[in-house]
Formats: sequence, C-alpha cells, structure tokens
Amino acid sequence: MNRIVRIAVVIGLFATAALSARADDKAKEEDRLRDAGRVMSEILKMPDSIPQSVLDKTKCVIVIPSVLKAAFIVGGSYGRGAMVCRTNHYTGPWGAPSMMALEGGSFGFQLGAQATDFVFLVMNDGGARSMLRSKVKLGGDVSAAAGPVGREAEADTDVAMRAEILTYSRARGLFAGVSLEGSTLRPDGGANDALYGHHVDAVNVVFAPAAHAPVAAQRLVLLLDKASPHLKTA
Repeated sequence: MNRIVRIAVVIGLFATAALSARADDKAKEEDRLRDAGRVMSEILKMPDSIPQSVLDKTKCVIVIPSVLKAAFIVGGSYGRGAMVCRTNHYTGPWGAPSMMALEGGSFGFQLGAQATDFVFLVMNDGGARSMLRSKVKLGGDVSAAAGPVGREAEADTDVAMRAEILTYSRARGLFAGVSLEGSTLRPDGGANDALYGHHVDAVNVVFAPAAHAPVAAQRLVLLLDKASPHLKTA
C-alpha cells in the first residue's frame, strides 16, 4: 500500500468516526426530547398538576427530565432538557424545541441520590429573551418562585404575577413547586447543533413553526398545543 493510499484510508476512517459520533450525539438529544415529552405527559395527567390558568399564561416551557442529585445533605446538580415557546411573539402555537442545560448549587435537603424531573414555566417576554440569549441565574438575573399546583389554583397570585419563571419538581411521584434560586439555565448550543445537524441559534429555533421540530419532539409539542393552544392575557 503506497503512501497516498494509506493517507486516504486514514482520512476515510476519521470521517467515518466523526459521522458516527455525530449520529450518536443526535440520538442522545432525540432521547432527551422523548423523555421530556413523557415527563410532561405524566405531569399533565396528575390531579395536582400545573393550574390551567397558569399554563394558559405561560410563554415558554422548559422540561429537564431525570436530574440526578447525588448528595446526602446539599449538593450540586446538572441536567439537560428542552425549551418550547409559543410562536408569533409568544402568542401563537407552540414551536420547535431548543435544548437547554440546568446547572446549580444546592436544591435543599437531600437524602441520598435521587432522580428528579424539573419543569420551568417562563411567564413573560423578558424572561424568555434572557433565557434564550445567555446563561441566567434564577433569583438573580431573572426572578423565580415555586409555582402553584392544583388544577383549580389561580394564576393571579403575587407569586405568579411577579415571577418571571415558576419552578416545579417531580420526585417519587410527587409534583410540587420548588425553589431553585441560585441555579442556572442556559441554551445548550452543542446539543442544538447535534440535534438539527448544523449550527443554530436558540432564538431562531424556538420561533420556528412546529413543522420544523424533530420527530422526537412531536409528543411534547402536541401535548402543549392540546393543553393550552393559545396564550390568555386576562
């Protein structure tokens, strides 16, 4: 085998490995989207779930499935999930997802390692714009509060009216509002690139029609369209 042929073989092997890695990365993000859809489906079916009046005023929803909190008293956490926003300046149908990352300090008292699902409701344009452009600190860069639960609960409380983001958690079958101040949320640029197959900006992704969403996101988007098809401002 001459030198040129050996170089071509090596280049071919590297190209094959790179394509395989990209395919693996895309598959991981698609799995996260399916997990996000499953989590949202299960939460919306719970008797004590997100109040309808709150969901109808929500601009964007972020679902972070199965965050593992590995600490005995306090500790950090890290998770990845997806953010879906209403299109047409946050008033229309739900659009394509942007992948997101949750990073944080203490989430309170913890007895051992426990997997927890988190849901974040972005309640106003400012919170959504901040979230899509850079990393934001909950309770610092954007105001955050534990969200109310119960189908009949009212959104017009001081908490729901003032907070830019309402935060929820589900662990061991229990769904409740939870304080996550000090944690951060940011667009996961690498995950978006892997999912969509090219470099994309989170701002552009979430305002794209649902038709542009990956098939793996279909369940999550359809669930939100069915649960709250239009933004209600009153």
